[in-house]
Amino acid sequence: MEVTLREITADTVDAVIALAVGPDQQGFVASNAVSLAQALFSEEAWYRAIHADEELVGFVMLDDETLRKSPPAEPDIGLWRLMIDARHQRRGIGREVIRLIVRHVASKPGVRTLYTSYVPGPGGPEPFYLSLGFVPTGEIDEGEVVVEYPRSSISA
Repeated sequence: MEVTLREITADTVDAVIALAVGPDQQGFVASNAVSLAQALFSEEAWYRAIHADEELVGFVMLDDETLRKSPPAEPDIGLWRLMIDARHQRRGIGREVIRLIVRHVASKPGVRTLYTSYVPGPGGPEPFYLSLGFVPTGEIDEGEVVVEYPRSSISA
């Protein structure tokens, strides 16, 4: 299975919005409609549709400080949203997306870290992120646990 990240177009936006996690996961990630609306108002938003082979299966969005008009000397990139449609979970797609994101981050000169945060709780994404090597920073941001991917693990 080949996982790719593709730009969202006028032809694909409705299908991206229609993707959804399972009912028990809805408290852990915003809908794609909300994410796309937020992206309109952020100069740092980088977002893509996730495809497995040729099938649309998810959505990913980064908070990428390198996209600012005046980026900091040592920018950070945050994994703002990652959602895999309920019908396509547990197939290794999320892990492959993280691998692609790490490669994307490695291609950006001067980036200090890749971080994300998650809502803690049963059924949440904590085991997923920890199994991929993300490490808790000790920070809590708006009730979410902040984790970072070790800089030493990010290489082009």
